[in-house]
Amino acid sequence: MERRLPVGIQSFKNLRENGYVYVDKTEYICRLQSGSKSYFLYRPRRFGKSLFISTLESYFSGEKELFKGLYIEEKENSRGRDAWTKYPVISFYLSGGAYNSEIGLDDLLSAVLEGCIERYQLDRKSIIGDTLPVRFRSIIECLYEKTGSQVVVLVDEYDKPLLATAISNPKQEEANRQLYKGFFSVLKDMDGYLKFVFFTGVTKFSKVSIFSDLNQLNDISMDDKYSGICGITEDELEASFRPEIELLAEKHGLSFDACLARLRKTYDGYHFSGEGVGVYNPFSLLSAFEKKNFRRYWFGTATPEILIKKLKESELSLSTIVDGVAASEDELMDYRIEDKNPIPLFYQSGYLTICGYDDEFGIYSLKFPNDEVKYGFLNSLIPSVLGQGGQENPLSLKFMLEDLRSGAPDSFLNHIRSLFASIPYPEGRAPEYEGEWSRQIFLILSLMGAYTQCEVHMATGRADCVVKTSDYIYVFEFKLDAPVEEAMAQIDTRGYAIPYSADGRKLYKIGVSFLTEKRNIDKWLVIGQ
Repeated sequence: MERRLPVGIQSFKNLRENGYVYVDKTEYICRLQSGSKSYFLYRPRRFGKSLFISTLESYFSGEKELFKGLYIEEKENSRGRDAWTKYPVISFYLSGGAYNSEIGLDDLLSAVLEGCIERYQLDRKSIIGDTLPVRFRSIIECLYEKTGSQVVVLVDEYDKPLLATAISNPKQEEANRQLYKGFFSVLKDMDGYLKFVFFTGVTKFSKVSIFSDLNQLNDISMDDKYSGICGITEDELEASFRPEIELLAEKHGLSFDACLARLRKTYDGYHFSGEGVGVYNPFSLLSAFEKKNFRRYWFGTATPEILIKKLKESELSLSTIVDGVAASEDELMDYRIEDKNPIPLFYQSGYLTICGYDDEFGIYSLKFPNDEVKYGFLNSLIPSVLGQGGQENPLSLKFMLEDLRSGAPDSFLNHIRSLFASIPYPEGRAPEYEGEWSRQIFLILSLMGAYTQCEVHMATGRADCVVKTSDYIYVFEFKLDAPVEEAMAQIDTRGYAIPYSADGRKLYKIGVSFLTEKRNIDKWLVIGQ
């Protein structure tokens, strides 16, 4: 009998009472309590943040029966009379809300406060204030006075009201930001009333007042000892999901080890600190086990519109993102919505992850964590790079890939020419420089890697592209409204092919000329060596 997998389950109580498989993360609650009492954590969406907040909610509510057999049970029971102390908890789950509405965020915060009044049966006459911040403060004080215990405040997805409006409604985004400034800054001067405070989000907006006003918040997002707090580690995967791995392997005719390797390539690779443990995307991993297929589950839940917009506004090339980038810790931790640099947002939202760290200079190396994210993101760029009508066509990619794998560059370029002819450029909006044409070809070539091994790199020249297959290396140079001979001459004069001359694979130098009038490839020249 197949086990129940908690795909999309965000309630710890629901998960434990209904027999879902649970990866025990309660050790992290013990670590948190041995340190400070106010924390912030950012992790990508669908990474288990809401479930961890729900776990904290159950723990501080004293629901000891839900923790039977878990790491924290023995630790908590050893505390004697202080074990399983019940505290009043105020939980803000902000992942859903009508945040583009003028009163959307106000309504949701008001509903949480109203629910707290009813749940703890507070005396409404004792609650003062007409504004949200004053009522929030008064409710915390009333909870403390009624229960004799300090209050726990949990805030999940604090940044959703900002991300949901950043592109579609900047005016409302600013209004939501100002509401936050007054509301959560209440916590700053209430240390004596608070037992524990925990905020989660996808990003850390440095200008949001919780980070300037609540300077006591301990940001653990890049701490090694909390690197596995969300997500599933390799050890957790093999210890908790062996039956699911075996079923998935059986369906696809793979050995256990081969199935693990494919899971790693598709869903693993996330690192949130320089020396911390790596983790799998939990939503994608559980979905793969449930559906028994290797698909882009996480990427299919949302379109990264803000990332695409930021990339287009920046000076960062698509090839740079694909090949990997570098950033300091300050850059990664300090994100402002108006910044042109998209790297912090790419990292914080899970589209880039840490793959190396230079301790001497404090520089992190970043790359796509896995194939799901890489090819999902490249696919999402198709409308903006190839036009609204250009869609990923696996059959077309198959033909073009077969051309490159078989050493048929002329056939490949004919397929490219046919693809460009199908792109519905608006009048006067065809690419205007070589780099833009090469960016389109780079995207097409990179997408081929989703189907088989095909390495694509942009070299020193702005329009120079290198493609490697198992038997061939192709060095491209693109020119716009110029003789194709100029492209070939540039390959030779700048020595683009020299690094590959001793490789052993068949080498092709390819000059390509685009013509603005045709909005397509005009001519090409191929020289094999």
